[in-house]
Amino acid sequence: MALRRVDRRSVTDEVFDQLLADMIDGELAAGEPLPSERRLAEVLGVSRPAVREAIQRMTHAGLVQVKQGGGTVVKDYRQHAGLDLLPRLLSPSGRPDPKVVRSILEARLHVGPKVAMLAAERGGARLKQPLAEAIEALNAATGDPVAQQQHALTFWDHVVDGADSIAFRLMFNGLRAAYEPAIGALTTTMAAEVTRVENYRSLADAIVAGDADTARTATLDLLSPATTAIMTVLDRLEEL
Repeated sequence: MALRRVDRRSVTDEVFDQLLADMIDGELAAGEPLPSERRLAEVLGVSRPAVREAIQRMTHAGLVQVKQGGGTVVKDYRQHAGLDLLPRLLSPSGRPDPKVVRSILEARLHVGPKVAMLAAERGGARLKQPLAEAIEALNAATGDPVAQQQHALTFWDHVVDGADSIAFRLMFNGLRAAYEPAIGALTTTMAAEVTRVENYRSLADAIVAGDADTARTATLDLLSPATTAIMTVLDRLEEL
């Protein structure tokens, strides 16, 4: 039986996502006033409290600014939003945005080696057991591409812990939140990475041994194939 987690979305989530989609599309441009709560409630067919809560969330996310004396102005999300917005930017209309996918892959390929180096320098031998367990689970999940991706994420979760960097931890959290909803759609492409169990072992050995340079090289060897494959697909899509 193939069961999927039930996704219960609130009215506030729907209002937030519709306004965000308009901001991304340019329908609500930076510097423009947001329609009043009453107007938004009428157009969207929801209650004013739901609109008010969505606007409060947008304010906290750096998407809008409430002016003194009334009125709410749209801000440039590229300049003011944080990584917590990344999952919503990935699929604002229900389909992955190729530009956002590309940026995530670029960040992963550049940040991953540095995180692995820090884990080797700061984590070392204490990561031996958790990394070994993650690799064992990854190997045992052969034939289940979704489970393999999940175990690979667990592996990297331990590596990030070993790096002992709050900035990289929060960055990883944001990238993971953006990636996990798309796991099912990425099974074929990510197979070039999550099936390379020996590469995970090589990376783990380098980290446990405290060899930062080898950890960097091993990370590039592990991440590059899937990154190249997905980038090629994105290039073809953008040509269409």
